[in-house]
This record gives sequence, C-alpha cells and structure tokens, in this order.
Amino acid sequence: MKKDIQVIPSILASDFGCLATEAKRAEDAGADGLHLDIMDGHFVPNLTMGPQAVAAINRSTNLFLDVHLMIYNPYDYIERFVESGADRITFHFEATEEIPEVIDYIRKCNVEVGMAFNPETSLEMIPKYLDQIDLLLLMTVNPGFGGQSFMTDVLDKIRFAKAASDKRELDLTIQVDGGIDNKTAPVCIEAGATSLVAGTYVYKSKDMKEAIRLLRGTKK
Repeated sequence: MKKDIQVIPSILASDFGCLATEAKRAEDAGADGLHLDIMDGHFVPNLTMGPQAVAAINRSTNLFLDVHLMIYNPYDYIERFVESGADRITFHFEATEEIPEVIDYIRKCNVEVGMAFNPETSLEMIPKYLDQIDLLLLMTVNPGFGGQSFMTDVLDKIRFAKAASDKRELDLTIQVDGGIDNKTAPVCIEAGATSLVAGTYVYKSKDMKEAIRLLRGTKK
C-alpha cells in the first residue's frame, strides 16, 4: 500500500521571534506536522531550542511535533522533550552507543521512534534497526544549519532503505531532511521517501500553502 507523502516544515527556518505564529501559519497552510531541530552545539556546531520552546510551540498548534535530537547522549533528554509535547523523538545513530536503550526508552514514553543517519554513515548500518523504529531519517545535508544544498548521493540510501523495508514488509516511514524543494522532492519521492522535511523552501515562500502542495506533488 502506497503511503501518502507528508510535508513537515522545519521551524528552524521560521522567525524565531514569533514561534507560536509561525507554527500556526504552517498548520493553516496544511502541513502534516512540525519538525523541531534540537541542537546542542557539540554533536552539531549550532544551538537551537530546548524543552521550554517545544512546550511553547505545542501550546500554539495541534500539529504533530516531530522532534529531531541532534545531540549527544539523547537518552538523558527524551523524557523532558516528551513532557514538552513531542509526538515522535528522532535521535542520531552517530550520537550514542546505547541505541537499544534509547529505542526502548522512547517506546516506554509512548511516542514514535525515529532514527537518523548522517550522509557519510555507511548504508550497511541501516538494516539492523529497521524493524525497531517507526521512522528512518536520512539526512540529505550535513546536519547543523539550514539552507544547505541537497546531497544527491543520499538517493542511493533512500532506495536501499526502501528495498530493505519492503522486503521485510515493514510499515516504515522514510524521511529526508536538507535541501528539500520542488526540484529535489520528486526525486526523493521516486527513490522511496514518504516524509519531507523542508525549512527554507516552505517558510521563505510567498505562499506556504502552495509550497507544501508542490512538495507533495498534488494537483490544485
């Protein structure tokens, strides 16, 4: 059964002085959720938001909150972000040596489990965890900053993950994040992606609703 394409704007590209308004703007434009990038300044060279900001966003919207932890030792922060309103916690394969423990703890918190892989990480690491997670996030840029160019090499990873998921008959969401726009979205969807994280393209567009429609590839 073919999955519907989800478009989840990254609030990292929004006006941080008006997070509540920007979250509601995405909701009104028909987004499927909000992607919240949590960066610690160590795993990636940038700092963004913490649990209080996530809680504030949660109060302003009914959208699904897709919380992406780009931080070391994610286990230590899961509960705080779940309490703040996260509907899914995605952590990085590269950020911890306690992968089974992190997955189990997220499950115990009754939210969805996502695992992210950086562009340089070997695709051979992917199959081991596919049946333990709800979402696989394949970064299509180096994590840390918005506005980067899409890395076409990751398309092979998307195809590989899709084939591995189909072979096991898993109901896995394959998400891409980085440089997603109306040109890169179709090739990601063709390769097997079903969830598109887009920051700059959506939030900087003149018509957010139209931008989301174009990413989904749906007709007016």
